[in-house]
Amino acid sequence: MLLTSRMPDRRPGARPHAPRRRKAAAPLASAVSVCLLAASAPAVPLGVGDRLFPYLGNPGYDVASYDLSFTYPGRNDKPLQAVTTIDAWTTAPLERLNLDFAHGTVDSVEVDGTPATFADAGDDLVVTPRTPLPEDSWTRITVRHTSDPRPAEGRDVGWVRTADGLVMANQADAAHLVFPCNDHPFDKAMFTIRVTAPKGYTAVANGLPAGVDRAGDSTTWTYRTQHPMATELAQVSIGRSAVVHRTGPHDLPVRDVVPAADRKALEPWLAKTPDQIAWLERKVGPYPFETYGLLMARAATGFELETQTLSLFEKGLFTEPARPGWNKESIMVHELSHQWFGDSVSPRTWSDVWLSEGHATWYEALYTEEKAHKPMVDRMKAAYRASDRWRASDGPPALPEPPESGDKIGIFRPNVYDGAALVLYALRQEIGRPAFERLERTWVRRHRDDTATTADFTDLASHIAGRDLTAFFQAWLYGEKTPPMPGHPAWKSAPPQRVAKKQGGPVKAEAGARRADARRAARGVGAAPQR
Repeated sequence: MLLTSRMPDRRPGARPHAPRRRKAAAPLASAVSVCLLAASAPAVPLGVGDRLFPYLGNPGYDVASYDLSFTYPGRNDKPLQAVTTIDAWTTAPLERLNLDFAHGTVDSVEVDGTPATFADAGDDLVVTPRTPLPEDSWTRITVRHTSDPRPAEGRDVGWVRTADGLVMANQADAAHLVFPCNDHPFDKAMFTIRVTAPKGYTAVANGLPAGVDRAGDSTTWTYRTQHPMATELAQVSIGRSAVVHRTGPHDLPVRDVVPAADRKALEPWLAKTPDQIAWLERKVGPYPFETYGLLMARAATGFELETQTLSLFEKGLFTEPARPGWNKESIMVHELSHQWFGDSVSPRTWSDVWLSEGHATWYEALYTEEKAHKPMVDRMKAAYRASDRWRASDGPPALPEPPESGDKIGIFRPNVYDGAALVLYALRQEIGRPAFERLERTWVRRHRDDTATTADFTDLASHIAGRDLTAFFQAWLYGEKTPPMPGHPAWKSAPPQRVAKKQGGPVKAEAGARRADARRAARGVGAAPQR
């Protein structure tokens, strides 16, 4: 997010022909024991113990695939009819299982083709199958429900209503406002997405097209991923859109989705993507997915988003005359970088999000340095000056403060953007450019299609550097004060301002101001340092 080897076939209906590759354990493995409650006990919300989102995700099973089916009624202020089918392996004996789901009406639930009882508990849909599920068994859960595009009070997006339809913005915890799921990035899965819409609309989703079926005045589009994906990265676009095709490096299919009326005006920006992909491949290695493209929406979101293979942008970003061209390109590269850092290699927990945003900010700044001749050292020096203030208000890069209630995207603050990129700059200064560049390429290759932690990154950095970097990372990632910058002993960080703790509305307003500051800093406008 910027505040403004093939996988086995795991489609629903497919069955694995070999032992599956187990995902990493949930962030808090002891949470699994909660699943063993008797079916007669009251339904309760669960979670995987994420420090920032304790009730996000669910223990006891490992999702292999999602099959999502949406029927759009032709208006974006009415619920969509939907069917979500989840294929999963159980990792514990289950008398009931929890799915994350809110902001929709559940009509029925089946487990392995047999009707199951269900109940709401907080943001969880608690399902009780007729027969308990043994450990290490394959199961299919089918939920028929509505998916409501109207804003949910106190929630941060999910569906986003555009001028001509809908798009998704599910980061960090809003996918379960759209469809039932295990809504945490540690449980990545394959996706098949089907969208039925009336004549005149076009639907596009993550992955590659797998069929178009027309029946009467409606059309159903099917898309399928070829790599596992976190729920927060799911994307569906429904609108009066044009789909523009071109070819990227190594014959990579590139497809962009834009308002049909704006296709010609946006083409100069769309045409830049293949060269940007090639630039990043020279830095970190082959592009990790089956396709890429830009989704330009007629909506005011306040952010851009790295949804897998189809990054979401506000159309207005590219038509804003006051914004310099180099800045627009740098934002494109930020979201493109996330395809490696955040999408292919996903954070195991939300405290690891600095690995995603820090790297995307890093390559955004490096691109700007090389293409627009704005030295990275100037941006890093400005970030260093602000770093102690960011740490005091928002936490160190790898220990961010939890989001305020009703402000879940509040974790996306300057400390995980330029503050985290500053850590990477310090690391390059510490171990040297050749070792740093080798680390980057090894990181995305080793953890491709998987999740990874801060400890994984620090261990790999120590291995490649040939020495223990534990103390270095402890200070830079978790310290209350910014350590001295290697090679720049004269750099100083301004002392943090003391602000009294506010309650209620002012806290939310302050959090919104922090997000706006993060957006300005990341985009290079307003109060941000010059780049």
